[in-house]
Amino acid sequence: MTVLEQPGSHRPPPSRAWRPRTDPAPLLPDEEPYRLLGTPAADALDPGLLRLLYGHLVRGRRYNTQATALTRQGRLAVYPSSSGQEACQVAAALALEERDWLFPSYRDTLAAIARGLDPVQALTLLRGDWHTGYDPREHRVAPLCTPLATQLPHAVGLAHAARLAGDDVVALAMVGDGGTSEGDFHEALNFAAVWKAPVVFLVQNNGFAISVPLAKQTAAPSLAHKGVGYGIPARLVDGNDAPAVHEVLSGAVRRARAGGGPTLVEALTYRVDAHTNADDATRYRTDAEVAAWRAHDPVELLERELARRGLLDEKDVAAEREAAERMAAELRDRMNEDPVLDPMELFDHVYARRTGRLRRQAEQLRAELAAAEEGTDR
Repeated sequence: MTVLEQPGSHRPPPSRAWRPRTDPAPLLPDEEPYRLLGTPAADALDPGLLRLLYGHLVRGRRYNTQATALTRQGRLAVYPSSSGQEACQVAAALALEERDWLFPSYRDTLAAIARGLDPVQALTLLRGDWHTGYDPREHRVAPLCTPLATQLPHAVGLAHAARLAGDDVVALAMVGDGGTSEGDFHEALNFAAVWKAPVVFLVQNNGFAISVPLAKQTAAPSLAHKGVGYGIPARLVDGNDAPAVHEVLSGAVRRARAGGGPTLVEALTYRVDAHTNADDATRYRTDAEVAAWRAHDPVELLERELARRGLLDEKDVAAEREAAERMAAELRDRMNEDPVLDPMELFDHVYARRTGRLRRQAEQLRAELAAAEEGTDR
């Protein structure tokens, strides 16, 4: 006789113990990726918003190509291009109010720039000059995060703290599909849901975590479905449809600000360039696959919509491209200047107050620099 077969061993659960604590139906994502471009709803889109999005997309595409060229020239150690994903980047920045915070990953330089960050400062980390290269508080852009998904718990913590302090602030955290396989992703979603933190999670699903396709990372119906397990409503959106991404994220930000808690948004997009300049993407994807996604280019999609509505002509296109070229030229000129670096800055902005170990290390470095300078003078 087993333990379960012994008299009195079975205790039926309370009548509602097995039932869901939350109705899952309202949490489920869209059955198909939400789209606006190419649908009747596109006619009602604000022309000013469309032109604003388009200008950022054109400059963002040029920024990606210029930064990639600077990497080949040795001016950057590495650059993770977001070509093909510009709609996600720009929409994320424009969906926020000035008082809100953006938590980007290492690939989200365009989002930081659209938020107001200096284009050169956005590359400083990738150049290897400083820890971050900018003051996060100036534009409320957290440091570009290289470790996968570690920025997500930070975003939740800031959003929760802001709510406790009575501040009307929302945090928007960006992550790639590969980051959803990290423990930080799950911890962040769980805390955000339990605390009803005013945070929006944007997953840019570009199909690959470096060389690993999505099918080898998860068996979930979609990444958006992961929100249901934490009690977070989710949305699925065409990540190359800039106004659609902007509308979905704006709605999620409004909901968070009103006390509705977090939202998980999965944007289906594609990086047409390699993971970084150190990656050979031809080893794991075909030219035909890339070509198919190029036909769904976010810049061209919005350009066609603007032209269809008579909001953009050839002169307007030329003007936007000229503005992008001026931006690229200034970026080249400034990046070609050798920076003047102070090694002692290595110890700044690590902690609000330096630890004893950091103070000793700083003194050691200061002595070594003084000795080196004395030797040079001789």
